[in-house]
Amino acid sequence: MQSGIEKGLKQLINPKNSMHSRRRLIYYTIIATSLLWISGTVLFIFLDDIEVTVAVKRKLAEDISSFSNEAESFKKLNDKILGKDRFNIKSKEKDIVNILSKEDLNIINSNLGAIRFANYEHKLVKRDPNLPGELGHGVTVGSSEKEKEKEGYDKHAFNQLVSDKISIHRSLEDYRNDKCKAKKYPVTLPTTSIIICFHNEAWSTLLRTVHSAINRTPPEYLSEIILVDDSSTRDELKQRLDDYIANLKIVRIVRLKERQGLIRARLEGAKVANGDVLTFLDAHCECTLGWVEPLLAKIKESRTNVVMPVIDEISETNFHYNAVPEPFQRGVFKWRLEFTWRPIPQYEEQRRKDDADGIRTPVMAGGLFSIDREYFYELGSYDTGMDIWGGENIEISFRIWMCGGSIEMLPCSRVGHVFRPRFPYTFPNRKGKDGDVVSRNLMRVADVWMDDYGKHFYNIRFDLKRKIHDDVKERTKLRDKLQCKSFKWYLDNVYPELEIPDDNYIANGEVRNPETGICLDTLGKQDGAPLGLYVCHGQGGNQYFTLNSKGELKSEDNCLDYNKHELYIRECDGLGLNQKWLYEKNRIRNERFNVCLQIKSKTYVSVGPCIGSKLQEWVFNKIDDMAR
Repeated sequence: MQSGIEKGLKQLINPKNSMHSRRRLIYYTIIATSLLWISGTVLFIFLDDIEVTVAVKRKLAEDISSFSNEAESFKKLNDKILGKDRFNIKSKEKDIVNILSKEDLNIINSNLGAIRFANYEHKLVKRDPNLPGELGHGVTVGSSEKEKEKEGYDKHAFNQLVSDKISIHRSLEDYRNDKCKAKKYPVTLPTTSIIICFHNEAWSTLLRTVHSAINRTPPEYLSEIILVDDSSTRDELKQRLDDYIANLKIVRIVRLKERQGLIRARLEGAKVANGDVLTFLDAHCECTLGWVEPLLAKIKESRTNVVMPVIDEISETNFHYNAVPEPFQRGVFKWRLEFTWRPIPQYEEQRRKDDADGIRTPVMAGGLFSIDREYFYELGSYDTGMDIWGGENIEISFRIWMCGGSIEMLPCSRVGHVFRPRFPYTFPNRKGKDGDVVSRNLMRVADVWMDDYGKHFYNIRFDLKRKIHDDVKERTKLRDKLQCKSFKWYLDNVYPELEIPDDNYIANGEVRNPETGICLDTLGKQDGAPLGLYVCHGQGGNQYFTLNSKGELKSEDNCLDYNKHELYIRECDGLGLNQKWLYEKNRIRNERFNVCLQIKSKTYVSVGPCIGSKLQEWVFNKIDDMAR
C-alpha cells in the first residue's frame, strides 16, 4: 500500500505534468514565502520596543525563522527532484527511492526530522559590553559603599549590592566547547516547565534567573516558569513581584502560606506543571546559551534519562561568571552520605565518544536537573518523609539508578549558580522534632536504599544510633513495587571505584588523648589538609577514625599521610609507606619514619620522636556494632 507521501511524489514527478507548471508552482511558493518572511520581520521590528510583548515577539521570531528554514528545505528538495527529471523526464515512479533519501522523506513528512543548532538567544536591546557585569564580568564597589555592601551580605550571604548593579538581562559568553557549539538537536523536543523555589531571595538574583531562562530558551520548548514562594516575608517579593510577572505571561507564582522547605515546595510546583519535562533550578542561577536543548534531547532519547547541566560558579563576592574548566568532575557521595565531586574515572572517559557526550554520574548535586514529568511521579517523586532540605539529592539519585533509570551531566548544557558560604535564613522544624533535619533525612536514605552497606554510614555517624526518624515502610514498599536492584548492584555497576570500608578494624571510634580530653578531628576539611585537634564531643563525624589491618588510619575514604615534612589527610594510596601506622602501647607510630603522633599545639596534631610522653598517648573509644 502506498503512503500519502509516495502518492504526492508520484504526482510531482509524473511526466504528464508539464515542466513549466511545476516550475511555476515552485517559484510562486518561494515568492509567497519570501513575502511572508519580510512582513514578519517588519512586524517584529515594530514590536521591538514594547517589553510586555516579549513572549509574543519571541514566538513570532521563531515561527518566521522556522517557516523560512522549512521553505528553504522544500526548495532544495524540489530542486533535487527536478534535477533528476531534467536529465530523464520519463523517470519511472520506482526511482523515488533512488532520488530521495530517508531524510528527504522526513522533511516532507511535517519536517519531523529537522535539526537545529542550540544557539537561541532573545535580546530586547543590544547589550553595552561596558555596563557592569556584562559578558559575565565581575563588579567591584568603592569604599564609600562598603557599609551597604555588608548589609547585602548579612541578608543574603552574597553581595546583593553588586548583584543589583548588574542588569537582570546581562549578557554572557558562550562557555561551551567546540564539539558542543557544533552539535545539532532535533527541532521536535519535549516542552519543559521550569520550577524555581525561593524564600526571601534577592530581587535581582531571582529575576536574573527568570530572564536568563526566558531569553535563552526557545519559546516552543518553554511551557511555563513556575515560581514557588516558600512563605517569603520581604515586601518586594509580594505585590511588587505579582505586578512585575503579570507582564511576562509565561511566568506564574505559587505562594505557600506556611514555610515548607525546598523538598515540599518543589512538589507544590510540580503539581501544577504542564510541561512534558520538569526542570528544577535554584533562585540564584543564570542559564547560558544552548542550555536547554541538550537536556530535552537526552530525555527525548529515553524518558528514564535524568539529566543535569554542568554547574558553573557565579562568585558570591563580585558575580563574575566562572566557567568550570575541562576535564569536568562528576558527582559522588562519601560514606557519611555527603555529596562531593571527583574526577571522571577512566572507564567512563572511554565510554564517551567525544567531549559533547554526557557523563554518567552516581549522584547529582540536586539543585539543578531535568526529568520527564510522568517518570518523576512513577518513580515516587521526592520522599515526603524528608524535611526541608538535605539528602534528597542522594535519595533520588540512588532511586533513579537502582530502579531502572540513569543520571548524566551534559557538558553542552551550562548553568551558573551562586554558591553561598552559609544559609541566610533558618529552617522550620516540625512539631516534636529536633532541629537536625538533615541527619533524619540521611537516616531514611540509609535505611531504605543501602541494605547492609548502611552500617558504614552509621559507623561514621554513630551519634545517630539512637535517633528516631519517621516510619519508612511506604518507601520500602515503593522500592519493592519498582523492582529496584540492590545497593551492591549500584556499587558494582554505577560507582565501582568507591572503596568499601574495611570491617577488619584493629581499632575504631574517636581517638582521644586521655591527658587533655582532646581528640583527632578533621575539622571538616577535605583531603589535602592537616589533621586537626578538637575537644572530644562523642558525636563521631569528623572525630571518627578507623585503623585497619593494613595500618591505614582513616577518616572515611582518606588516610593519614606523613611524608617526613607534612602530616596531612590524603587520598589513600595503598602503598603501605607514608600511610602505614602501628598502634602499640597506646602510641600511634609511623612505621616508615619511626615517629609518633603527639599534641604540640591547640589546632593541629604533629609527630615527634617516640619518647613515651603523655601527650603521645591515644585511646580509641571502642564503638559497638553500629549496624541497625
